Amino acid sequence: MPDVYNWQLGRKMSYPFAASPAQWQFAFVFNTNRCINCQTCTMACRSTWTFSKGQENIWWNNVETKPFGGYPQNWDARLLGLLEDHNPGGQVWDASAPRTPAAPYGRFDGHTIFEAAAGYAGPDGPKAALGYLPTPAEWTSPNIYEDHARPEGANATAARMNAALPEHKVWFFYLARLCNHCTYPGCLAACPRQAVYKRPEDGIVLIDQSRCHGYQKCVEACPYKKAFFRPNTGTSEKCVGCYPRIEGKDPELSPNGEPCETRCMTSCVGKIRLQGLVRVGDDGAWVHDPHNPIYYLVRERKIALPLYPQFGTEPNGYYIPPRWVPRPYLMQMFGPGVESAIEQYSCPDRELLAVLQLFRTTQQIIFRYEIIPGPKIAEIEVSMPSGGTRTQVIYNDTVIGYNKFDREAVRITIEEPVFERPAAHANSI
Repeated sequence: MPDVYNWQLGRKMSYPFAASPAQWQFAFVFNTNRCINCQTCTMACRSTWTFSKGQENIWWNNVETKPFGGYPQNWDARLLGLLEDHNPGGQVWDASAPRTPAAPYGRFDGHTIFEAAAGYAGPDGPKAALGYLPTPAEWTSPNIYEDHARPEGANATAARMNAALPEHKVWFFYLARLCNHCTYPGCLAACPRQAVYKRPEDGIVLIDQSRCHGYQKCVEACPYKKAFFRPNTGTSEKCVGCYPRIEGKDPELSPNGEPCETRCMTSCVGKIRLQGLVRVGDDGAWVHDPHNPIYYLVRERKIALPLYPQFGTEPNGYYIPPRWVPRPYLMQMFGPGVESAIEQYSCPDRELLAVLQLFRTTQQIIFRYEIIPGPKIAEIEVSMPSGGTRTQVIYNDTVIGYNKFDREAVRITIEEPVFERPAAHANSI
């Protein structure tokens, strides 16, 4: 297999196809600290794309309660176990490896799903990626173990008495998920019909329904289990990234062809989501663009981390980790950048605080932001996860988001304005 460079692993890895970078890459950041598990995103996607016959168990977007919840059930634990069985004790990050722009999280020398499958020889023939087909039972109950907490230690009753930061003794958190539109998709690598392809204009991964014969190799190979088999059509389906909105074809939201966020993004009540497009160079790396909010959060500040980067697909979905969850659990999920990300989020500096205000403020995709300095309005003593304290100085800055055509799409201040309605109606306060 050819070698491709995976910046999330900090090294080259094997992949069935040579690198063919898109011009722009669909990407998103989810702030898990804000998710309230309202499932509005899930139902927005459901009512738009997966409401038809044969799609009863197809959920392109879902929200899971970790550590026990998952759809399909135990999808992450199953694959982590398969990789550990293949490479016992070797699925670890090299803590001594230098962190550079080309390897921001250090180096992962364990086996990816593609490398683990290289020597596979079983009754079902060779594999392009290590994976498995979930059983029908595992596809039931998309919200299984919702709000189920995990107590730390043997004495669960005593543990419930302590819920103090930086880590709760009893904890759970919500993980919103959709297709990561990976740079090196497992579904694309495994499809024997070459029905799965990655669009060069935006990096969205799609399945050509005219070529798909329903072999379910994509379902088996996707480590995030976001490819689904539809029994009544005999083909596989997956999240399409709401590509008509990305193309700016909504006549109301995009009168001038401005790219818009997907349905799940725009419906988010908790304002946990920020979606964007980042420019990709000929070498496959993201073009340096620190005023693109996605680039800023992912590459500049490294506060948003990829989900299970050790799988090797270079996912383009990123998460700000929850700050109350035990660190070992988060590190196996998001990699070794967790401590730094949580420290920054716990006491964001002036620019980071301004960028965080852009989450869910407009349906148009923000390509560039600008900050207009404002007056100092507060000093707050913050207890840090590391145990110390820090003084956060807050300024009432104004942050402006610009769309693809560099036109202003949103303008918001750090201090939320309060509008008092005149007492002219019977229900006025």
